[in-house]
Amino acid sequence: MKNMITIDIIGVKPPCPRCKRTEENAQKVAERLAQKGVKITVTKLDATAKETTEKYGVVATPAIAIDRVLKIMGKELGARVIERLILKEL
Repeated sequence: MKNMITIDIIGVKPPCPRCKRTEENAQKVAERLAQKGVKITVTKLDATAKETTEKYGVVATPAIAIDRVLKIMGKELGARVIERLILKEL
């Protein structure tokens, strides 16, 4: 079982309300799963940055990638959805 996960939240800068809520939800899940011994790093990436587009292509925001694999884009994600995506990776 993996005990370390990387989450990239891809959005615009400054963040739109949907991107901000998605990032907040990811942080909540990271804190909750940390209590169970799962280390999660949440990183905010700018969807318009060259490095981001080279890594993930052009994406609809907000988007979420887990362990560098793009999972969902163009939807605000609640904490339960993010947690389910992470648990599938463990």
